Amino acid sequence: MKLVNLSIAAAAACVLATSAHALKTEDRVLKGNMQVEYTKAPGDVNSFTEMFTKGEAYGRLRSNMFWWDWDNDNLTSTDDNNMWGLGGSIVYKTGFFHGLGATAGFYGSIPMVDENKDPSKSATANFGKAGKDTYHTRADGSEGSMGNFAEAYLEYKNGKTNAKLGRQLIDSKMLASNDTKMIPNSFEALVIENKNIPDTTVRAAYIMSQKLRDHQTFHSLIAYEKYNQNDDSGVHKGLSVAKINAAGEDVNPEMLLLTASNKSVKNLKLDAEYVGLSGFFNTVVAEANYQIQLSDSWTVTPGVRYLKQMDNGAGAIGGAALSGSVTAANGASKGYSNGGSVDGSIIMARVVAASGPLELQAGYAKISDDADIIAPWRGFPTGGYVRSMAQVDWLANTQNWAVKASYDFGKAGIVSGFKVAADYENINQDEAKGYVDRDIIHVDMWKTFKEMPNTEFKFRVGIVGADKPAATDNESYNEYRFEMNYLF
Repeated sequence: MKLVNLSIAAAAACVLATSAHALKTEDRVLKGNMQVEYTKAPGDVNSFTEMFTKGEAYGRLRSNMFWWDWDNDNLTSTDDNNMWGLGGSIVYKTGFFHGLGATAGFYGSIPMVDENKDPSKSATANFGKAGKDTYHTRADGSEGSMGNFAEAYLEYKNGKTNAKLGRQLIDSKMLASNDTKMIPNSFEALVIENKNIPDTTVRAAYIMSQKLRDHQTFHSLIAYEKYNQNDDSGVHKGLSVAKINAAGEDVNPEMLLLTASNKSVKNLKLDAEYVGLSGFFNTVVAEANYQIQLSDSWTVTPGVRYLKQMDNGAGAIGGAALSGSVTAANGASKGYSNGGSVDGSIIMARVVAASGPLELQAGYAKISDDADIIAPWRGFPTGGYVRSMAQVDWLANTQNWAVKASYDFGKAGIVSGFKVAADYENINQDEAKGYVDRDIIHVDMWKTFKEMPNTEFKFRVGIVGADKPAATDNESYNEYRFEMNYLF
């Protein structure tokens, strides 16, 4: 690890970190996770024709640049690389006639750098790692353009009930659109949400397939196959297409998602979630956050989250580890007490203190010494508590702690449209399972200018140091990202 970079970022982390940031226009908000929230959308209309004539189109142009600097740089296994993608989206929303409306969103991206065509580099080098998901990765490893309808759904509103059917973005504790690259993670599903119970929102979703950010087509929610099926960084590689077929299970199982959120007690927010894939596993999540007003300016919000993963066949197919290298027979030798089960859990706690433009947070998470947690849907089990940028920190017998902070210079009246955020995470993993400890420092900076309305610039840096011999270290690196967004 480069000590100068580490020292600079460590100093920044003492006073800065992650919090909600937003570019606001007259009809949209670009949130800190780069997902668009619509604040002004078409309403009710008087005829079927007006559904379309009074509909609205929302445009977005974006540029994403990535640089990856390995501590152990070589041409056979790891290699410094960079990536640049240009793209954008057009989303069209109709008006609502007797409660019925529709949304269609086309997203595209063009790679401006193709490092895999460099003849001087080995075909086994880790090309394009920083910018993965900015482009379409093809089976030969080359980088291609993307273009698809990530959103295409019908919507029906009736009182406090809303239903969506088709390709759509879904956000929960375990699933997320995660639009931090060029094209969001999306799902083919039926989602019904209801708010009839006072201070309560309940949602039920029947999800049939998923499209990861760098994929052109929708595919299995759980089956692993590089390039063709779910090959996300958090995927369980033991649940491969071949192994699922050999076990006689469905390669394309549907998912049942149930969520509930309640705010009936003042300052207390309760959340619950269930994720079920028949023949594989079930996961439940419960969370509570309680805000305490310390003074006119300071609030403190302690929070806890518990996750329980229950095996329903996945362990026998793929084993306890996300790597796919653990089975019931060899589990003990690889550090797993029951290598043939995916039973597991996480307990998390945090405290958030906020005053005006400043927010501070400390968090802790402990993953039980059972199985790795399965979550290849871009919703991160430890997100909001300890997870830092680009980290899978929910492996069995891992302990994580993190400190985060953020400061909004615009809100403080110091620098208009400028915000900085940073976090430090320590990941203490189980060496007996083949994992290594890591320290991560991550800094975000956002800037808007009055002279350039509806435009935002974002810079990110991640510095990762792994406890691994330099000769074999493929986990220590510096990562830099620069993104521009224009909403029209």
